[in-house]
Amino acid sequence: MNSFGRIFRLTSFGESHGVSIGGVIDGCPAGVKIDTELIQRDLDRRKPGQSHITTSRQESDQVEILSGIFEGMTTGTPIGFQIKNKDQHSGDYSNIRELYRPSHADFTYDQKYGVRDYRGGGRSSARETIARVVAGSIAKQMLAISGITIQAYVSRVGEIELEKSYLELDLGNTENTIVRCPDPDTAARMIQRIEEAGRNNDTVGGVITGVATGVPAGWGDPVFNKLHADLGFAMLGINAVKGFEYGSGFSGTRLTGSQHNDIFIPSQNGIRTLTNHSGGVQGGISNGEDIYWNVAFKPIATLLKEQNTVDILGNKAVVNVQGRHDPCVLPRAVPIVEAMAALVLADHFLLSRVSKL
Repeated sequence: MNSFGRIFRLTSFGESHGVSIGGVIDGCPAGVKIDTELIQRDLDRRKPGQSHITTSRQESDQVEILSGIFEGMTTGTPIGFQIKNKDQHSGDYSNIRELYRPSHADFTYDQKYGVRDYRGGGRSSARETIARVVAGSIAKQMLAISGITIQAYVSRVGEIELEKSYLELDLGNTENTIVRCPDPDTAARMIQRIEEAGRNNDTVGGVITGVATGVPAGWGDPVFNKLHADLGFAMLGINAVKGFEYGSGFSGTRLTGSQHNDIFIPSQNGIRTLTNHSGGVQGGISNGEDIYWNVAFKPIATLLKEQNTVDILGNKAVVNVQGRHDPCVLPRAVPIVEAMAALVLADHFLLSRVSKL
């Protein structure tokens, strides 16, 4: 449960209010040039306290590389890293020590382990995703050598939806707004919606769209570990994610087969498809077109208001959560979605080399 990937493999460790969050990456080839500033940039996009619509917890989230990188190059040995926790307010959680917060992992953790770290959710906290962002950033740098890019952006907050496909957008504008939506007008309305939820001590969910370009044809497997299935597994493993679709997704069910089929055509760059309802994957294997997907995030379960619940003995109780929490997780989740996609694609890149020996 703490490792992800088959060849390019991340094992993470740490809890929300522990000493540090970290991980070990195994299987990264030697000779990959690594820019630690790019890793830090991705961490800064994920870290708390970056704007007024995120939690006010102040963490610098500075990555410390412990092994596996020498003079800016991977050595082929395990890459160890950690990020120290510095701004824990563990006392904020003392009042929920014996209570089960609605829609949290408190009850299920007790059922599985018989013990839990109640401070910020412990291992179930989204703070664990720091390790994924570090590993994903390294994977992105490895993939970039082959011309592969991965970008994600917020496409819906609550009922506020971006009514354009990624092909109609300049994704270079994504970082220009604090909500990480590349369309300025839609971004402004999204920010207002998050502010409204925050004023009401409530939360709001939404959708993040991801796009991978430059992935060649032939990555993935036809039965188990289909490329799109691995992407779904990765996305559904992110905290607060409730749904995943790729290509035409659920909207494709409204089309007929003749409308939905992607017709093959010749091109200067080899065989292409006239449309891309398949989302770049056919039969579980990449076909060379853009891979695009949507990830649905629920409203964060932590509300700064009273809620009915039960205690660990099953008695009725009221929970009133304290602390600092996001009214909407989506802006900080964008680099996490990118990271998990990068981990999947890095793994399939290495697996594709093995399959053609």
